[in-house]
Amino acid sequence: MSFKKDFGARLKVLRKQRGFSQEKFSEMINVAQNTLSNIETGVNFCSADTIEKILTTLNIVPRELFNFGQKDPQLKMLDEINELLIKNPQKIEDFLKVLKALTD
Repeated sequence: MSFKKDFGARLKVLRKQRGFSQEKFSEMINVAQNTLSNIETGVNFCSADTIEKILTTLNIVPRELFNFGQKDPQLKMLDEINELLIKNPQKIEDFLKVLKALTD
């Protein structure tokens, strides 16, 4: 895969994890929906300004956006945990209690 395709695929995963449609997300980052589609499919790449808007809108750090390709197994687990917590925000407090109990 090319860098643009890897980037686009990662962006699509992160967008979907947060429950945003292409239409909604493109509005949030102020690009046309077909532009977002072209970014996600690796046809085009985005500007630094658009990357900044993506990071802000998804509330992530650059490492999370550019973390594609071979992944450390621990990072994969952290991504899975993050995905579960995004889907179940009401369980965050319970998760933290369990985690603290396991590490004490």
